[in-house]
Amino acid sequence: MKQFGKVAVLMGGHSAEREVSLRSGAAVLAALQSQGVDAHGFDPAEQPLTELVSHGFQRAFIALHGRGGEDGAVQGALQYLNIPYTGSGVLGCALAMDKVRTKRVWQGAGLPVAASAVVRREQAVDVAGLLEELGGKVMVKPAQEGSSIGMGSASSVAELTNALAQAHQYDDEALVEAWLAGPEYTVAILGDTALPAIRLQTTHEFYDYAAKYQATDTQYHCPAGLCELEERALGQLAYSAFQAVGGRGWGRIDVMCDAQGNYKLLEANMVPGMTTKSLVPMAAKATGLSFEQLVLSILQHSEV
Repeated sequence: MKQFGKVAVLMGGHSAEREVSLRSGAAVLAALQSQGVDAHGFDPAEQPLTELVSHGFQRAFIALHGRGGEDGAVQGALQYLNIPYTGSGVLGCALAMDKVRTKRVWQGAGLPVAASAVVRREQAVDVAGLLEELGGKVMVKPAQEGSSIGMGSASSVAELTNALAQAHQYDDEALVEAWLAGPEYTVAILGDTALPAIRLQTTHEFYDYAAKYQATDTQYHCPAGLCELEERALGQLAYSAFQAVGGRGWGRIDVMCDAQGNYKLLEANMVPGMTTKSLVPMAAKATGLSFEQLVLSILQHSEV
């Protein structure tokens, strides 16, 4: 497809999600090439971004996950180089990568989130008091990691102390959220449309890295088992959350229910996984879009 010109599929990079990114990038690259797109893999960890210009690339499909690829850094570089790219811009990516700031934006927009606190590395904190304040069981997350890296649950002082130490290995800030006991959903956004919700079901305590990429018993339900009214409400909530953080092109919003069945926004993913186990392709398939059609649609939404 000559309309796209020479396309670089950015994959790999330096983040903790490098291996997942390489798998996403390989799948995207194969799909584009199968549709006649002049696409080539490009790993910023192995070659400078300036080579995009010297090698004549006219467009970039970003399949980089985590820091350096999903936080606005590469988006800013591509804007400077005047190369159109897929997905959200600098602001949207920078905001969505930071779970703490994302939650504050959503709160300011009146969107539902779980009760939480932020603990900085080396900060003196009353661990027992924090645990009690948030209901006795919590989820701890590094502020700026994806793929559930560095996450852990805690329901005792010792567990929370350990979970904070683990999260602080990855980030100066740890987000401590009240535990959500209800079902977990994810909603993909493509253009200005929310795709069908997927309900996640895992035998693990929560949907962690192993459940995402290694387990064989994780179940994905699409349709999610919601009535039409609930499905529409969840899709609208996800789209509102995506817009609130400046999302564009495509992305994914993760949502979970509390014990009373109320939706609570978890996080925004501006460069979701595109591996064989990934969720956006699964949601797209439910609408009749093949993986190849999905990838081309994402590429068509690219801009500088």
